[in-house]
Amino acid sequence: MIQAIPAFDDNYIWAIAGNKSGPVAVVDPGDPQPVLEFLETQGLTLGAMLITHHHGDHTGGIKRLQSEAPRGRGLSSIPVFGPAQEDIAGVTHPLREGNVVELAEMQLSVRAIEVPGHTRGHIAYFGRCTDQEHVLFCGDTLFAGGCGRLFEGSAEQMWSSLQKLAALPADTAVYCTHEYTLSNFIFARHTRPDHAQIQKRYAEVAALRQAKRITLPSSIGLELQTNPFLLCADATAFADMRRQKDQFRG
Repeated sequence: MIQAIPAFDDNYIWAIAGNKSGPVAVVDPGDPQPVLEFLETQGLTLGAMLITHHHGDHTGGIKRLQSEAPRGRGLSSIPVFGPAQEDIAGVTHPLREGNVVELAEMQLSVRAIEVPGHTRGHIAYFGRCTDQEHVLFCGDTLFAGGCGRLFEGSAEQMWSSLQKLAALPADTAVYCTHEYTLSNFIFARHTRPDHAQIQKRYAEVAALRQAKRITLPSSIGLELQTNPFLLCADATAFADMRRQKDQFRG
């Protein structure tokens, strides 16, 4: 079971539970309050935190959750997994490429993938989660219909990182951390006005947002068909597309 906990204006904190009564892991808890309210309302405990990168809207809740969240059975402290190449207060288990996180009570088994570009040490988590064989928690690297801004890395790094994610199985469920999908597809329609699949997906996303419904998760297969940043032919074309998006005011 994977549930979205809305935070701030457009963030999602992902809560992962193996069953309805067991502990949960949360991904990128930037705001502790909605997590604490979720745990209390559902009668759940916190078993782990998974962090993708150091930005405050992904890490701001770590300290308070460590001290205030109800803990899973037998935990003297809540383990916090995060990128080894970034200095994040509270991370207890720094991860590098290929390191595996096994959380049996949450039926979660994922490996770290280093995906620099948005930040220097950004990581994603790919693997199995509860009843889903292929899941990806990718933070701010890959979005539905888009990709993250280049704050610390280069376009070449981000292109390489996106290619890693694009090579994952097509049925991989993509859990990114922001509800940017509609704005991403407004840009996608602008850049590829004759692309039928992009036009179709824009209409679907617009209808979901009109109904105030979440647009995630996406999938790798869907992104390969409709994400303009994955439709780029090479790193040079990607860099040009990224510059266009940064300047777009649609």
